[in-house]
Formats: sequence, structure tokens, C-alpha cells
Amino acid sequence: MTPTQTPGLDDPRHLLRHLFDVAVQRALPQQNTAAHLPPPPKGRTVVIGAGKAGGAMAQAVEALWPAEAPLSGLVVTRYHHTPPRPAGLAERIEVVEASHPVPDAAGLAAAQRILTLVQGLTKDDLVLCLISGGGSSLLTLPCEGLTLEDKQRINRQLLASGANILEMNTVRKHLSRIKGGRLAAACAPAQVVTLTISDVPGDDVSVIGSGPTVADASTCAQALEVLHRYAIALPPAVLAQLESGALETPKPGDACFSGHQTHLIATPQQSLEAAAQAARALGLNAYILSDEIEGESREVGKVHAALARSTAQGRSSFERPCVILSGGETTVTVQPPAEGQPRGRGGRAGEFCLGLAQALGGQPGVWALAADTDGIDGVEDNAGALVAPDSLARAQTLGLKLTDHLMRNDAYRYFEALGDLVVTGPTHTNVNDFRAVLVR
Repeated sequence: MTPTQTPGLDDPRHLLRHLFDVAVQRALPQQNTAAHLPPPPKGRTVVIGAGKAGGAMAQAVEALWPAEAPLSGLVVTRYHHTPPRPAGLAERIEVVEASHPVPDAAGLAAAQRILTLVQGLTKDDLVLCLISGGGSSLLTLPCEGLTLEDKQRINRQLLASGANILEMNTVRKHLSRIKGGRLAAACAPAQVVTLTISDVPGDDVSVIGSGPTVADASTCAQALEVLHRYAIALPPAVLAQLESGALETPKPGDACFSGHQTHLIATPQQSLEAAAQAARALGLNAYILSDEIEGESREVGKVHAALARSTAQGRSSFERPCVILSGGETTVTVQPPAEGQPRGRGGRAGEFCLGLAQALGGQPGVWALAADTDGIDGVEDNAGALVAPDSLARAQTLGLKLTDHLMRNDAYRYFEALGDLVVTGPTHTNVNDFRAVLVR
């Protein structure tokens, strides 16, 4: 379904998918880049960047940059996230692919090449940095004393710990030779303009992709606190560097950021507002809770269920028919599977839907969709899932116990069996979680 199709209230599944598609469309790089591009400089223009939207951002720059102006560079995106190249669009920016959410050797090689590309620039040159969600894993260059295998282990442990994105990226920035503003320092004395698509609560540009060209206010001490909180070990030599402050990042006011510009070209709030406008055009009331909701996915699902249930029962200030919208980045604390049980599959959106469905208890008149706007929920091939009033009943006839799936973080298999996975493929953008609860 495309945003041009407008299903009615009698088709809740397609209506919710329509709202998701509208939200994604609003965040696409080709819709948002032109207004933020600087003019060509006297010297060279080098494009660098990383993120799930990296390939699409690079293509947007190629389409908009004057044909006669020099343009070259390298951007890294997630495997299978490079969009098809439009006919007639010349390739001037190389796009390579690497692993997400756990980094790999391809991402390491890309980061090393990017650092090499920005060496020897002059004040007449321009570095255009394209950053979107996922950049932290895709642009990996461990600090001295840390191996790629160490970084992979730390990433896996952080992802399973329930740490939020601010905590994870505080650690990542201090264990890197390229994140947390260090890439900006390497670009000196060139002008640096960073274009970024936000996938973080609050749109903090220093957190998006771990802010490789942005000043970092977090500290080594804060990184240590996160590592201690989640019992994540470091090699002794690296731990000593953190404790001494030797791995501190460039701070606000550092001369290496002088004259730099950063532009948010797409945000979660903009996508939620676009979905709300589309809902109102269909005759629905639309309520945006927040674009920066955090917390355990299943618990956030229960809160949304309480709002939907009170609305459906006429005990809320929300007026039916309506859609309740929210965004942000929830977390999943992964539990090890019980002996003899398969390891769970799923991500934040699916776990939200499990918690929501459980708390709704089959409430009539309520449907919901939760999906990640990049098209990938966790590491699976779905964007998210749908919940309907009969979800629990249909699951029961199939012998599925929702509590069992929650216990092992196995949302994917639950909604797959129901035929209620939302599958989009890579969307080539990323403004984080999208949730829409329809109350008729």
C-alpha cells in the first residue's frame, strides 16, 4: 500500500498501514535534503557518512548537487539497504554495506577509508557528512587496545541489556577513534556540514549515529557508569584509559567544531504529524502522545492499551473514532531461553505488540500497528506487527500462549503464526519507532 491509497474506517489493517507509509514517506531523504544543502565550495566536496538511510541520502545529494561541481566520497549503510539507483543518476558517491546492529570487518574497513578520505583537506574544501540511525554500528573503528571482536561482544551485551540509546552511544563514543566528534577533528581545516535524520528521543544530534562530527558532552566517567551498571567487562588496558580520561571526546566549544553546521533534515515528530494529518483527512481524531517515549517495550504497550481501553469505553478525553500515535525508542531486556526452548525472535515493535495485546485482552474496537520506520524490527525481516480485537482468540485456536512468547522475547513467531507481521523491506530512512492505535 502506498500513501496515495486511502482506506476507510471499515478497513482498520490497511488504514494503519497507510498511516505508517505516510510517516515513512515524510522522512525519505529525497523529500528533505534540498533545503539544507550548502553551496559548492571553492575547493573539493567530499561526502562521508553512515546509517541505514546512508544510500538514499547519498543519492539525494547526487541528484541535487550541480553537475559541474566536483563531488566524491564514501558512505556506509546496512546490508541490503542501498536503494535502487534511479535511471540516469550518475554515481559520484561510493556506497558500501556493512553489518548492523553488531559491527563487522566491512564496517571497520569503511571507517578506516573514511578517515583516509578526509586527510589533507584545506579551508577551501567542504565535507558533507550524512548521518542516520545505525551509524554507530556501521562506522566502527575501535580505540587503541580494543579489537573488533571486543566491540562486537560489547555491542551484543549492550543490545541485550535493556540499555537505552543514550547509554549505548555514550559507551560507543568513548571506545572509538571516529565517533563522538573525532571525525570532525580529522576533517580540519575543511568546512563541515552535517545532515542528519533523527532516530533518537529528543533529536540530540550528538547521539544520532554517535555523533562523529558533533561535539560530545558525555564523559568517560559516564561511559564507565553504564558499563558497570550492565556488568560489561573491558580489557584492562582499555578500562585504564577510560578511568584516566585518556579516551575523552572533543567537547562543545572545541576549536575543531568552529564554523561547522548541523541540520536535522527529518525527525520522528515530523513523521507523526504527517500521519496525524493523514488520519484527520480520513475523518479520524488524531492524538500524538510523544515522539520520545522510552522504556521496556512490553510495559509501554500496556500503557498504550490502558489509554485505548479507556477511550473505547468512553472514559477518556480522547474522542472516537481516533488514532493514538507515538514514537521514540523503547528497549527489550532479552531473557535467555529456558532449557529445550528456541531462542526468541523479534524486536522492540513486536514486543510492544505482545504487551499491548495482553493488556487489551481482546478489547472490541481497538486495532494497533507498531513498526520500526527503517523496515527492520531488531534483526528480523519484518518492520513490526499488527494487533486486532481477535488476536488472542486466533492465537488460542493455534495453541499459542502469549505469556510463553513474552517470556522468551519471541514476538516474531507469535505474529508470524497469526499472519500479522508487517513486512515492508528496507525503507531507506529511519526515524525510529512508529506506533498507531486505532479506536473506533
